[in-house]
Amino acid sequence: MNWVLLIIAGLFEVAFAACLGKAKESSGSEATYWYLGFLICLAISMLLLVKVSKELPIGTAYAVWTGIGAVGTVLIGIFVFKEPATFWRLFFISTLIISIVGLKWVSN
Repeated sequence: MNWVLLIIAGLFEVAFAACLGKAKESSGSEATYWYLGFLICLAISMLLLVKVSKELPIGTAYAVWTGIGAVGTVLIGIFVFKEPATFWRLFFISTLIISIVGLKWVSN
């Protein structure tokens, strides 16, 4: 169950990064709503990370959490914000995914 919560925490990390990107593109009250979404997603993500770090090793939990956030944010950047999907970006994102899976595999 802790691994599921950790994945959810990572997805909320992606969501708070996406909210920041959308807030940057917005103005006025729309930007305020995106910043509010950022704060809510940030709080949920952190609370879940705190919860799972009580059972999982903090080094593994934090690395997986940030890895999910990094991979997800790059993918959001490519698909939502139209950032370039170069070979090297995709190559290094792939190595990050392999590392996350490896950490899960060698952890208790």
